[in-house]
Amino acid sequence: MPTPAPAPPAQQPQPVAPASAATSPPIVKKRQSKVPLLLITPTLIILIAALGYPVGWQIYTSFQKFGLKQQFGAAPEFVGFDNYAALLADTNFWVVLGRSLLFCLLAASITVLIGFLFAILMKRVGTVARIILQISMLLAWAMPVVAAMTVWVWLVDWRRGVLNWLLTKFGFDAEGHNWLAEPLTFFIIALIIVIWMSVPFVALSIYAGLTQISEEVLEAAAMDGATGIQRIRFIIMPLIAPVLSIVLLLQLIWDLRVFTQIKLLQDAGGVANETNLLGTYIYQMGVGSGDFGAASAVSILMLIITIAISWYYVRSLMKEEN
Repeated sequence: MPTPAPAPPAQQPQPVAPASAATSPPIVKKRQSKVPLLLITPTLIILIAALGYPVGWQIYTSFQKFGLKQQFGAAPEFVGFDNYAALLADTNFWVVLGRSLLFCLLAASITVLIGFLFAILMKRVGTVARIILQISMLLAWAMPVVAAMTVWVWLVDWRRGVLNWLLTKFGFDAEGHNWLAEPLTFFIIALIIVIWMSVPFVALSIYAGLTQISEEVLEAAAMDGATGIQRIRFIIMPLIAPVLSIVLLLQLIWDLRVFTQIKLLQDAGGVANETNLLGTYIYQMGVGSGDFGAASAVSILMLIITIAISWYYVRSLMKEEN
């Protein structure tokens, strides 16, 4: 019988050559969607239109001699940087600027400190006490500024104010004393009013940040022997640092441009030339004296100061996003 044919030899597996950079698939970059930009474009257009015109008008007016005649149709005279030069050479402007910055720093720092203490208090007390405290703060914060100032002016009124009545009852010679006539007591009262109006926002904002801190972290620190002050300093404050920085920034901006409280206190008995801040100084130059060109120049300088104050925080936010 015939012999079977021999089986073909088995093929050896060929070694696989490593893929080189030339043969590797190309890296495809993910294309960023333009939908978010399209969605915020209408808002940006409205914001630029709403803020761009007033700011542009202020800048344009600050380079002109713009007074009451121009309000009735007279052509303004272009004076370049004369308004700015006159302001920088005016000692009264520097006094008002220094006074405004000092008032702003004191009001903002004290407001954040008291707001932080109230936030800690709301975190520690029971539910009923916390709700009562929060409602009281909301009512004080929601009160219109003019209505609140009416009450405060009545309290410090030199003829029939509650403050003088109480001091007289306790034996002090305060009957008929005008607390608003002296700049020092004027600004102490203004500082108390501004802080009272601002503490609710700061306290509730910081309290919202405190609620995000895990109780387990604080309990672990307490078990390791950390005191209450140490827990606040080394755990709570670093964790809520972003909240503290944003409320401090907002308070600096708001307290720098404070106007209503100062103006109503001046009308109630204060001396305007000795108690002006930047807001009332601009009002006095523009509406009071009719020098709208110089008032616009002060407004632009105030805007530059505000941007300079907030630039550090904005730069920090941009670094975090990058």
